[in-house]
Amino acid sequence: MKDVLLNSFFIEEFGRKEVIVRNYEKITALYERLSRDDELQGESNSIVNQKKILEEYAKKNHLENIIHFTDDGISGTQFDRPGFMAMMNGVNQRNIGCIVVKDMSRLGRNYLKVGQCMEILRQKGVRLIAINDNVDSFYKDDDFTPFRNIMNEWYARDTSRKIKSTFKAKGEIRGL
Repeated sequence: MKDVLLNSFFIEEFGRKEVIVRNYEKITALYERLSRDDELQGESNSIVNQKKILEEYAKKNHLENIIHFTDDGISGTQFDRPGFMAMMNGVNQRNIGCIVVKDMSRLGRNYLKVGQCMEILRQKGVRLIAINDNVDSFYKDDDFTPFRNIMNEWYARDTSRKIKSTFKAKGEIRGL
């Protein structure tokens, strides 16, 4: 028996009154995130590009009832991101059955918090797919994922350090 989905709080929180859930299936969450620093890397990480990749993957793999959750301009080291929190609210309400991200770094760049998130998803029976990292929790545990998450956190710290160094060298103050 499939869970009955979408109470009014869930719909209202997303501001998506047009959401239709067919056959009482759980939602497939497509999550996109782009930090200000990621924007420097060009079009490949853009929100538009991530949405296209995720939608094509969902269609190709027959994942239905998709809803996008997006955090634009917010660092993956922070986990109080509005789109992420709304998505996790859906997970906690057992309305989301699958989360698809372009890669694990889109989910976050904090090793411990990403690990906690993955444990919550496992406990709630939510499938996690990271397309470019070849992660799909439905088929197997990926022993390499924790190491990938450590590298994602290191990358965020390294990038931040380099940006601060550049601004300091230019005599600019950032964040004011």
